[in-house]
This record gives sequence, C-alpha cells and structure tokens, in this order.
Amino acid sequence: MDFDIIVLGSGPGGYVTAIRASQLGYKVAVVEREALGGICLNWGCIPTKALLKSAQVFNYIQHAADYGIQVTEAKSDFSAVVQRSRGVAQKMSGGVNFLMKKNKITVLMGEGKLLPGKKLEVSEENGQKKTYSAKHIIVATGARARQLPNLPIDGKHVIGYREAMTLAKQPKSMLVVGSGAIGMEFAYFYNSMGTQVTVVEYLDNILPREDVDVSKEITKVYKKAKMKIKTKAAVQKVTPLANGGCEVEIQHNKTGKVEKVTVDVVLSAVGVSPNTENIGLANLGIKTTKAGHIEVNEVYATNVAGIYAIGDVLETQALAHVASAEGITCVEAIAYKEGKFEHAPQAIDYNNIPACTYCWPEVASVGMTEEQAKASGYELRIGKFPFSASGKASAAGDNAGFVKLIFDKKYGELLGGHMVGANVTEMVAELVAVRKLETTGMELVKTVHPHPTMSEAVMEAAAAAYDEVIHL
Repeated sequence: MDFDIIVLGSGPGGYVTAIRASQLGYKVAVVEREALGGICLNWGCIPTKALLKSAQVFNYIQHAADYGIQVTEAKSDFSAVVQRSRGVAQKMSGGVNFLMKKNKITVLMGEGKLLPGKKLEVSEENGQKKTYSAKHIIVATGARARQLPNLPIDGKHVIGYREAMTLAKQPKSMLVVGSGAIGMEFAYFYNSMGTQVTVVEYLDNILPREDVDVSKEITKVYKKAKMKIKTKAAVQKVTPLANGGCEVEIQHNKTGKVEKVTVDVVLSAVGVSPNTENIGLANLGIKTTKAGHIEVNEVYATNVAGIYAIGDVLETQALAHVASAEGITCVEAIAYKEGKFEHAPQAIDYNNIPACTYCWPEVASVGMTEEQAKASGYELRIGKFPFSASGKASAAGDNAGFVKLIFDKKYGELLGGHMVGANVTEMVAELVAVRKLETTGMELVKTVHPHPTMSEAVMEAAAAAYDEVIHL
C-alpha cells in the first residue's frame, strides 16, 4: 500500500480527517482538484464572512451619527470588498497547506476516482494519471450549488454562490431564489451595499428551518431595511433582456397569480447537491440514495470494505462543523479497531448540531423548534428575552432580536434554543454544551452570567421560562 489512509477532498471534512489520521500515526495522503480547504475556505464559509464584515462596517459608518461620530460621506468600493474577501480565502487556504506539511501529509493535486482493490486514480492537470493504493479511502468530496431544472445557472443572468462572491460590478437589483442560510447571507450583503434585493421563498417563511419566531423577526428587520420578501412563491421562469438584465416570472402559491419582476441578476440559492458523480462509486458497487448521497453505517463505512464517506456527500446536515466531526469520528473508529486509539469514539448527536446564519442580525439555533417540540408530545416551558431589554445590546446600538429557550416542563431538559441578534453565532455554543451535559433549565437560571453581556440573555430567557425573569 502507498498509504494507510487516502482522503478524497480537502474541505473542512477532508483536511481535518487527514490531520487527525496523521496524529493517530497513519501515513496519509489527501487528494484535491482545486485548492486546499475546499469550498468552505475558498468559496463558502470564510470568504462570505469577509464580505459580510465589509457590509457590517459600511452599515456602521452610514449610522455613525447614532454613535455621536460625524462622517461626511461614505462610499463603498465593491471591487475592493471582493478583493479583500478573496485575500482572506487565499490566506486560509495557505494555512491549510502549512498544516499539511506540519502533519507530514502528502497532497496529491488532481481529480480522484475510486478503483477496485482500494485504489485511487488521480488525473493531474497535465493530463497524467497516477494510481495510488491505501488500506482505507475516505470520500470527502463535498457538495455544489443545486440547480433547479427551470433555473439553470449560466453565470451571467442566473448565478450561484461562486459568481455572487466575485461579480465584477455591483448590480443595482438582485432577486434571490431561496431563503436558507446562503440566500439570506447574500441578500443581507447586497442589500447593505445598496443593491435592491428581492427574496423569493417557496415555503411559508424565510429561513424555513428555523423557529417561526426567528423567521418573523428577521422578516421584520429586513423589510424595515427595504428588502422585498415574497414567501409562498416560486420562480417559474427567467428571461434575459436586451439591456443585459432579466425578467423573472414569480407565481404565488395561494392565488396562482403570476407576477413579473425585472432585475439585473438572479441568484439561485436553493441548497446543495452532493459531489458523488464520476468518482467511481458505481464501479465499486457503493450504495447511494436516489439523491446521490452515499450510504454509510455509524462509523461512516460504506458497504464496500475499506471505503468510507463523510461530510456533504452524506444525508446528514451539510455543515462544515458536521463534516469535521464526522471525519474525526471516522478515523478514530478505524484507529480503535486497529489498536491505535484507546476507546471507541462517541457517536455524533445529530440532534445537537448548532446552525448559524451570518446575516445581520445573526441567527443561531440548536435542537427543536417550538413546533417540533409540541409535535413530539412534550409539555413545554418557553422563555423569551428580547435584546431590547439588554443593557449591552443597547450600549452597542444593536438591540434587535431575542433569545428563545424551549424546555421540557417535566424534567427541565433544554429541547431547543433559538437566537436572533448581534454575535449570537458566538453565543449558541453555550446552549450546545448545556444540552450535551443534560443541564436543567433551573440550573441554567442559577448559573451566574457576566454583566453587561449579550450572553446574559440566555440566563434571562431561562428565568422567563420559570417565571423568575428580572429585567422584563
């Protein structure tokens, strides 16, 4: 065998998996066709946050007078904002390259394809094909933007997230199809930079996976910011116009009425599809779902011995932190079986995975929504604390949003936590830890939180659930 473990893909699932395997004493290689760090570091998580930070800074400057600071005029340089984002991505990708060298991991650049006998063919950019073998091969090829049949991405009139991050010129108007995390982050960015944004969502609320109260709060904030939001509607057709823009036909689900909107560009943000085509799965007889996701067991092994899969190619949540956790669990399970790790890894609790949307105000959640908790038959205690009652939020000038906690009335278990507000993506980890440690609601009420902080709202929301809230 050339290697003990080969990881196909170097995103936050792949490169983390490779590093942990190396730490466990394995000889490791990672295969990457584009840039180390995968979509997350180069075209997803990291560069989008750089764009969003620029939008936030621009917003602060525009409202500087609210803080007693006079700014004569603020102008945004769209190309410079994009350039900064790309620079951040390149720096992070370089950091992954450093980690590969530090951990003595071989990087094989090229397209990887599984072959029988635990082998992997790598097609290099120069046309050469080389074959490598390993005792274990882990597929971590991630996902790409999903395309609707009636909304193909052409890179000009209809764009995906990649094009949205690198447009040469800021559009005057944009229609965003889909209001999940990707859609709402770009909607916030472009709206903040001065583009007239329209969001179209097929379901009843934007951010449809979130608690309804969260969706309503974000809708209120963004409508106030002059964003147009159309829910219970579907884009039927996009027609390019002679002037370079496009006409969009939107059908409203309830009435069937078709509305026509003219915009410069349409951003398709309707989810992701797994990158499982053309990597040799069928040749090996590896089982997949109808949607193309790879089927695995509890330690991420496929039905073919020695082949594993983690991250967005699975049916689990398509999140960077999920992919990393799955990769670590996978290699630790391999190492435990081979006597290189002292205990079997703990299974990931997919009901305790935090979800974050980095628009502003931010959105963060973990566990059940109120609707899900009721449907599961729980009798509930619900506490809600608005940031309008938070001293720190008021001092910061960012008091939109709230913390909402849902407890099981009988045992005090925290069933779900939902936040909208400034920096709540940094706060949600407390709720994840609380749920992991099975802390009760009353224990959370009696956990002293620092003052003045945004995180006090967690304690206050818990206190509200038990009728002990002080500052409401």
